[in-house]
Amino acid sequence: MPAKILIVEDEPSIADNLIYVLKNESFAVEWLSLGQQAIDLAAQQQLDLIVLDVGLPDISGFEVCKQIRKFSDVPILFLTARGDEIDRVVGLEIGGDDYVVKPFSPREVTARIKVIVRRNRLEQTPADNTPEPVQPGCLFQLNNDKRQIKYQNNLLDLTFYEYGILALLIEHPERVFSREQLMQAVWNTPEDSYDRAVDTHIKTIRAKIRTVNPHDNSLVTHRGIGYSLNVKGHTIES
Repeated sequence: MPAKILIVEDEPSIADNLIYVLKNESFAVEWLSLGQQAIDLAAQQQLDLIVLDVGLPDISGFEVCKQIRKFSDVPILFLTARGDEIDRVVGLEIGGDDYVVKPFSPREVTARIKVIVRRNRLEQTPADNTPEPVQPGCLFQLNNDKRQIKYQNNLLDLTFYEYGILALLIEHPERVFSREQLMQAVWNTPEDSYDRAVDTHIKTIRAKIRTVNPHDNSLVTHRGIGYSLNVKGHTIES
């Protein structure tokens, strides 16, 4: 089945260009111009990704994201005419998966959508529980000076918060951290963030790890408690 993309954008010319390119890439596309319409549709249908304009005529795209995150983990890519860093940070912290500043290339946005959809589908694919042989070398290699993490000798492309979360878990293997503890350790202003932000970043970290090894189960969710890193049978280098 083709991935279903919802575009929430009140400028028809922008929406038309995106729709044209996405359909040429075999995506199923729906277009809405109001935030409340998007919230209602996301609650009713299974979507693969939402392209969400921040400056909508009825309610802010950020508010739309917050409402959708109450009931759905659907990936959200923000579109905005503002390039301020604080806007990008807010968008990601409330549960956004990516952020594109106008003007933009519809083909670039489509390429980002492909990556997010592929990662999300991989994340939702149940991991094979068949034990994997221990890979030669270290499972994780942490370089705090360069802010780099390698998984099975593959450099992970991590965002600021993804790196902070995974680095902390690597430094304390097997220890269970609550969402609040992760936010206090990684976020500059944790009081301005949301618990859902941690879940979103854990989700993307796990997907990036599984692009290297689809069988990986090292990042463990402890329901109602938090997260830990299971490295039994492996070694870690810091």
